[in-house]
Amino acid sequence: SAAVTGLVLLTVPAATAGVGAWLGRRPVAPAVEGAGAAVALCALGLTVERPALSALALALCGVLAAATAVRPERRPVASWAAAVLFLLAAWVRLAVWEVTTPEAYTLPVTVPALAVGVLRRRRDPEASSWTAYGPGLAVTLLPSLLAAWTDPQWARPLLLGLGALAVTLLGARFRLQALLVLGGAVLALDGLHELAPYVVQAVGALPRWLPPALAGLLLLAVGATYEQRLRDARRLRERLGRMH
Repeated sequence: SAAVTGLVLLTVPAATAGVGAWLGRRPVAPAVEGAGAAVALCALGLTVERPALSALALALCGVLAAATAVRPERRPVASWAAAVLFLLAAWVRLAVWEVTTPEAYTLPVTVPALAVGVLRRRRDPEASSWTAYGPGLAVTLLPSLLAAWTDPQWARPLLLGLGALAVTLLGARFRLQALLVLGGAVLALDGLHELAPYVVQAVGALPRWLPPALAGLLLLAVGATYEQRLRDARRLRERLGRMH
């Protein structure tokens, strides 16, 4: 089948990764590795119809990326690629198992991952918070957010919101960009999901002419203070950039 063919095709990026490591810093190495990466994307596309094999393919690609990250010149990109691929493989596997409580599987991974991140930051205070804490937080926050959006009960969205709020406050307190951005984004999306029905009801109860009028006033206000808003956005970007 196409999915099995995709798994077989992963031998190509495995071979190109080995060839790239053998070539080292020679100019031809990026071209060889790029060809392997393109074949890997095609292989992942072929496995989409069978999620179980897709999870396996993602995990194998993560292994290849992690092996490539051993090389110092490839570490910045390959390490991030490996983390993303392993996260995707875990999420697809949870979906295949039809898990309705992903936290039972993700929290046992998040806790030790964050502990390792704390130890790394103690040894290297200049280490990026995305490298130290990003994967550990994402492995729980993002699947929980997806589950909260399809959960008719109130307990999970409430607990997720409280957890995201705590992460956001810790990020602001200790100037950690990953915690602030991830926690804030999850908190905003969780709140949007919970408040959306009430907002729709409120808008539906208003006269039809009022929402367009309010939108027009908002646009006028934004346009009148455009330069100030632009300065505020630049200031916010600078503050985020100064965080670890």
